[in-house]
Amino acid sequence: MSLFERLTALWRDDPLLRKVIRNSSYLFSGNTVSMGLIFLQGFMSAALLGVENYGTLGLIIAFASNVNRLLSFRMNELVVKHSGHFLAQGDQTRAAAVVKLAGISEIITSFTAYGILLLVAKWGATVIIKDSTTATWIAIFGLALLANLATETSQAVLQLGGHYRTQAVLTLLQNVTTVILIGAAFLFQGGVFEVMMAYLAGKCIFGLGMLTGALYHSNRLLGNGWWKVRARGAVEWRSMISFAFSTNLSQTVNMIMRDSEVLWVGYFLNSTAAGYYKFALAIMNVILMPITPFIQTTFPEMTKAVARKAWGQIRDLLRRTSLIAIAWTGVVVVGLLTAGTWLLGLFKNGEFLPSLPIIWVLLIGFSFANILFWNRSLLLAFGRPHYPLIAAAVAGVIKIVLMFLLVPKFGAVMQAAALSLFFILSIGAITLEGLSGLRKAERQAILVEGSA
Repeated sequence: MSLFERLTALWRDDPLLRKVIRNSSYLFSGNTVSMGLIFLQGFMSAALLGVENYGTLGLIIAFASNVNRLLSFRMNELVVKHSGHFLAQGDQTRAAAVVKLAGISEIITSFTAYGILLLVAKWGATVIIKDSTTATWIAIFGLALLANLATETSQAVLQLGGHYRTQAVLTLLQNVTTVILIGAAFLFQGGVFEVMMAYLAGKCIFGLGMLTGALYHSNRLLGNGWWKVRARGAVEWRSMISFAFSTNLSQTVNMIMRDSEVLWVGYFLNSTAAGYYKFALAIMNVILMPITPFIQTTFPEMTKAVARKAWGQIRDLLRRTSLIAIAWTGVVVVGLLTAGTWLLGLFKNGEFLPSLPIIWVLLIGFSFANILFWNRSLLLAFGRPHYPLIAAAVAGVIKIVLMFLLVPKFGAVMQAAALSLFFILSIGAITLEGLSGLRKAERQAILVEGSA
């Protein structure tokens, strides 16, 4: 049988893979265009602002975003896990109660996060960005928190309803808006503030659009009048609260260890180093963006498969989507290794060439994370949010020690090495634990069948 015939048979005989790839394709189609637009945004911003101001922009955006992550309970994962379980059992009432509680909680935390941001903006501007005048800009960009006051819950509703096209369209609209406004800033020689406002406009469009889309589709998914459902007695409070706080702690650990890289570089070094590091991270988006849709589409399917105890389907899904991730990651790695120096030499007369060593080191960790993208989702589908938190925390402690010892002396490349090591240690441990749990479930199913 030829390779084409094997691939055709695989596609024909695996309905779950077909569903995941079809849903992912909606997000991927939007992400493919968005990837080009994000590159255009980043390159225009870097070319307009230069390394130091580009670093300042990254520090402002990262600081405001991370205050929001600090209070985020990852409501999308909570809703997908619990509402998805109830919907798989045909229980719309309890699924609606979960969505209602999650939405209210997320709105409250969004307003709280913005209040905290206003309180700490001056500190962040002085200590991390090292420019007290940027405190006002941090507060302004923080308005994105209010525009995205229920985005996580909205995303879960759209995922559970299979409305991936809606999210793809909104992602595209966000990036089109941002690139047009950055283009205007580029033409009229704007500065950090004008570029920051372009990113803010895009985030506001996406957040408000997600909320509108979720409200529009929610009646079909959850039933008419779903928002009137009484939560008391309808949900498992202890399980939901435990899950929410575990995912919040996990988010906090990831925020400190993974999502604050530009801030750490700014703290240890300066805005110029942060600019080089931010540019390197922008290049890494080439690896992440096409695979990110798989995270969003495989998690709901894994949750449903766990509810049905369809262990074979889960294993096949993990193996086949990982092969797709390996193929894409390999193409990108070869491309960056062969043409990276030439491309960066052409851009802005080689001003960003010092980012290249950072890119090579980051490539190791991001490739590992890309291939095993499903690591955390697998444990969450089994209702085990605590283990990823522990694994990330242990790996994070190692990373922090290395950062404080080595980054001030060896610079941004060492920050990249610490991040890659964090990915390998944490994702490796989570993956092994998830696969171990899957094997145990499969063995238990065989024993039950044998005794029946």
